[in-house]
Amino acid sequence: MAVARQPEGSKAAVGLRVCRLSKRYRSAGKFWSRRRELLATTEVSLEIAPGKTLALVGSSGSGKSTLARCVTRLERPDEGEIWLGNIDIAQLESRDLRLIRTNIQMIFQDPVTAMNPRMSAFEVLEEPLRIQRRGTRHERKERVAQLMTEVGLSPDWLYRPITQFSGGQKQRIAVARTLAIEPKCLVLDEALSGLDLATQSQIADLLLELQAAHSLTYLLSSHDLTLVARMANSIAGMAAGRIVEQGPTNEILSHPTQPETLALVASTERLQAALSIARGAGA
Repeated sequence: MAVARQPEGSKAAVGLRVCRLSKRYRSAGKFWSRRRELLATTEVSLEIAPGKTLALVGSSGSGKSTLARCVTRLERPDEGEIWLGNIDIAQLESRDLRLIRTNIQMIFQDPVTAMNPRMSAFEVLEEPLRIQRRGTRHERKERVAQLMTEVGLSPDWLYRPITQFSGGQKQRIAVARTLAIEPKCLVLDEALSGLDLATQSQIADLLLELQAAHSLTYLLSSHDLTLVARMANSIAGMAAGRIVEQGPTNEILSHPTQPETLALVASTERLQAALSIARGAGA
């Protein structure tokens, strides 16, 4: 398949653009019932400038994770376009996809299931470099040590088994692994939701530092509006597979107009009020 490209002049200031993306899932059904079709995302469109963060917010089942998997081409959309720079990756075949995977990577919610427990930190971080055939073994070792330092881990831990790292340390290794092949865009699919608040804050700071250092573009999927307010420049609210509200973060959080976004903002305000009361009681 030929790789679709935009004219050079049309790609300015666009890190990631999704146009009218739809994804359906079909079930075979029993012999006495018809095949069923579920529309997971419907004509989703969004745009993120290089070095900026857009947050997808919505309740479970709203289509956030499906969109994240389609954008990274872990799944193939049924319709629509996914422009990564000036290349539409939506319908690329495996051979062409291999060439663009260095530009977009995903950080998953659970780093434990995303890593081989039999591997050391070095093996986990070296793996994408080997797959992309980058450098000699000595050069890869130097790159891995550099990555460990960049995410706040000691290079002395290179050969420590993955199972001996804490949850926050594993997520730092997951971040380092995505950076190994120098992508321009990261998709964070609830990447901080499994961490305690203190560790979540530390990883959020790390991601913001890395974004500033490398001009990374982030698509952040989250239901945590406190985290979204901290990290995102803009918000796209999802419900039933569609984007129902979109705009700058401050505007959406201050004046939500759709019921789904209103409910998320209200639940966050109640949580913050409860935490304030709990802190007061603890004092």
